[in-house]
Amino acid sequence: MAKLVFGMNQSLDGYVDHTAFAPDSTLFRHFIEEAQGQAGSVYGRRMYEIMRYWDDDQPDWDAAERDFAAAWRQQPKWVVSRTLKSVGPNATLVEDSLEGAMRGLKAEREGEIEVAGPNLARSLTALGLIDEYRIYLHPVVLGHGTPYFAGPRPPLRLLAHDRIGEDVIRLSYVPAQSGDASDDHR
Repeated sequence: MAKLVFGMNQSLDGYVDHTAFAPDSTLFRHFIEEAQGQAGSVYGRRMYEIMRYWDDDQPDWDAAERDFAAAWRQQPKWVVSRTLKSVGPNATLVEDSLEGAMRGLKAEREGEIEVAGPNLARSLTALGLIDEYRIYLHPVVLGHGTPYFAGPRPPLRLLAHDRIGEDVIRLSYVPAQSGDASDDHR
């Protein structure tokens, strides 16, 4: 059974914004390795449109950017949207029954499937379908933007933490089960 994992870069004050800060070379290499090992990715429309950047080679890309593009292009993608009529290569449009589609995906696949975007993650969190949350915490304060948790924060239990590169801490959480000690500290 596949595991749905929501992971994004986040500022110290809880916001995600791909234009405000970027991964250093060590973290970017980590993301390349993650993409190479994933069973696929699930996107909402807006995040998918941002990520389509990787569909077309750019002349100024370095080797790491080419590696990421190759990994991204290779993996299957599912795009959740009611407005898109078509999606790009190696992508499937999910227009109906988010819950049914994601439960089916989890049942038929093995490995980790990335969930990309806070709005999609909010919907999947409400359905109880996110298996792990990965926050890549950067030492920046934005003061505004899109929050990592677009809805109420679910009760979580810390699974692991580690440093990646010079300045980023990865925090891995799983949904807390009823009776977990962490439930008492919400």
